[in-house]
Amino acid sequence: MKIRIKGNSLRYRLTKSDVAQLAEEGHLQEEVDFGGQQLYYAVQLVDDEHLSSVFRENTIILYVPKFVIKEFVDTDKVGFEGKHGNLFLLVEKDFTCLDNVDEDQSDNYPNPLLAKKP
Repeated sequence: MKIRIKGNSLRYRLTKSDVAQLAEEGHLQEEVDFGGQQLYYAVQLVDDEHLSSVFRENTIILYVPKFVIKEFVDTDKVGFEGKHGNLFLLVEKDFTCLDNVDEDQSDNYPNPLLAKKP
């Protein structure tokens, strides 16, 4: 699971195993160790119709409706977006990069643009 924060937007990218774990357990969490203090970021499935988010106790939590993960598992849907107040939220599948990178991408979704690349 990756997050990207820019201005008033928060984007979560989920790998295949992230989606599988979220579908099975209903929760994912990662942490960043700043040496003495941690930042946690998490995804929690909820019985709701909209994406929402909170920041409390050093944790960014993205609340994702259960139907979103079902659509990730059952369809080719790439992502879901929404607004929570002034905060733009996006949760999407993490695709393999088109460029060569040193990062392990074995758990990423196949990039649909790869088929279009000459």
